[in-house]
Amino acid sequence: MASDETSYNLSHHAELRLAERKIELAWVALTVAEPALVEHHPEDPTCQCAYRAIPEAGGRVLKVVYNRTTNPWHIVTIHFDRRMRGRL
Repeated sequence: MASDETSYNLSHHAELRLAERKIELAWVALTVAEPALVEHHPEDPTCQCAYRAIPEAGGRVLKVVYNRTTNPWHIVTIHFDRRMRGRL
């Protein structure tokens, strides 16, 4: 899967989370391409965490964990992050 600017693929785990949590792929693409905040993953130096508030999801903050050292980028997991609500 790829956006116009950023190539990425989804892990099986990330694909399952999309379906289970009713997360739209377009939200993932937007979060990776235009994050409101990017942090280093606390446990994996190859991964970053991208965050973006999703108005269509009631303003909830989507967190996308991805590995930037691969080509294309590898999205490891996706979820709405309650601890970030109101911080972006």
